[in-house]
Amino acid sequence: MPTVTSVEDFRRLYARRVPRMFHDYAESGSYTESTFRRNESDFGRVVIRQRVGVDVSAVDTAGAMLGEAATLPVAFAPVGMLGVQHAGGEIVVARAAKAAGVPFCLSTMSMCSMEQVAEATGAPFWFQLYVVKDRGFVRDLIHRARAAGASALLVTMDLPVLGQRHRDVKNRLSIKPDLRNLLNIATKPGWAWRMARTPYRTFGNVIGHAKGVDDLSSLMTWAAESVDPSLSWADVEWIVREWGGPVVVKGILDPEDARIAADLGAKGIVVSNHGGRQLDGASSTVAALAGIVEAVGERTEILMDSGVRTGMDVFRARALGASGVLLGRAMVYALGAQGGAGVARLLEILQKELAVTMALAGRTALADIAPSDVTCPRDWT
Repeated sequence: MPTVTSVEDFRRLYARRVPRMFHDYAESGSYTESTFRRNESDFGRVVIRQRVGVDVSAVDTAGAMLGEAATLPVAFAPVGMLGVQHAGGEIVVARAAKAAGVPFCLSTMSMCSMEQVAEATGAPFWFQLYVVKDRGFVRDLIHRARAAGASALLVTMDLPVLGQRHRDVKNRLSIKPDLRNLLNIATKPGWAWRMARTPYRTFGNVIGHAKGVDDLSSLMTWAAESVDPSLSWADVEWIVREWGGPVVVKGILDPEDARIAADLGAKGIVVSNHGGRQLDGASSTVAALAGIVEAVGERTEILMDSGVRTGMDVFRARALGASGVLLGRAMVYALGAQGGAGVARLLEILQKELAVTMALAGRTALADIAPSDVTCPRDWT
């Protein structure tokens, strides 16, 4: 296996090992992809303050997210169709998360069902909820998640309509590939061999549970028709009551929306723009983070996603007020490149990068990282 020392190494391997249409599904943004690119590049605009003369012989990266202990302040983000990046992808990542001591969040649109993930890992997980038009189905998902042992519910709010990803349209993305995509799949024999052997080839949270969804063909129709433009804060208020546990609102970029979420009793907020896959031209999440922390950071826990590629980025997010970050694309790169071993290696890389960054910034514990440890561009204020 090639030597991997960074997320960028995983990205290159991922592009070689996963079929084009599934690679492009993850590695793209909406319309011009300006927000998709800005999410990553804006992290580089946050300058870390170097300090010397501090005893850094013992650096501790451990912390907590949503009240759960974590060996470092990262969780695996909910990613739809993770099981097409690598056979049984959700279970593979959930097991790696359990072994490493970090949280894992399962998407509504996962290939493995929440019950399968719970049985395979025996560990609590977070569940990401899409609020579709059929509120009865939404209620069933909430109750199933509770029965399966989910410890927190992440409600995605930034998908009342679908942002178009041009690459998906041009690739004719589908779980049932056409001839052109089949020919491309033939050039990825390792991926194809694993997918042929896995039992996890459907959308376990939806097929057989949503009304009228019995197979992949009916699922595609249902998915296109179920996105709900009437999604509102009243739905969040209902979900908080229905769930009865920690609810995290995902998809916040504006301080006023953050205040509303906090007022409704959200345990946490994920500062997110859906990885640049929805509103093209929106702010990067790292540029929006400090303003949201200032608005509600004393009332609710702040997490963030989108653009995190290094342990230095994790440090930057902590300095700007996030308790932790959610890893989406970095996780997908590692999973698609090297499976479970890649995901485990990803966490090792990020932990080392974070520990080294903390040491060179003169910080030995996460709680010591402060806003004064970084300098942001003036145009963000």
